[in-house]
Amino acid sequence: MAKVYDVPADVLIGKLADILKNEDIPAPSWIPFVKTGAHADKPPQNRDWWHTRCASIMRKIYLNGPIGVNELRKDYGGGKPSGYGAAHHKDAGGAIIRNAIHGLEKLGYLEKVEKKGRVISKQGMQKLDRLATEILKEMIVENPQLKVYT
Repeated sequence: MAKVYDVPADVLIGKLADILKNEDIPAPSWIPFVKTGAHADKPPQNRDWWHTRCASIMRKIYLNGPIGVNELRKDYGGGKPSGYGAAHHKDAGGAIIRNAIHGLEKLGYLEKVEKKGRVISKQGMQKLDRLATEILKEMIVENPQLKVYT
């Protein structure tokens, strides 16, 4: 069985976002208007960015858990230019990350660990590993040399 480490992140996040669209993960009403952080100039142009962010957060917690909201804010933040000097790092918005985490917890994919942050639940780990196995099988059909990784 393939793990999340074995498949490209962009493919996994895209397919997981499609799966999360069909599940009951609530998107806040302010999603069309909000920027993703102080470093951003405009709101995201992709209409389905909420589900993509949820999928990305789920993958990050799988890889780095237990991880808290502040660490995720640092990961999703970026540089904001300040005058003629170099760009300074600004953290991402916490409400987006918190709402995504709460939605994933309601679905049973994440669990809270006291004083440490969130970890992936057994159900969430099974979902990601099955998806990674599926993606790897599709990649093997295209490129048979990848069979070594099964």
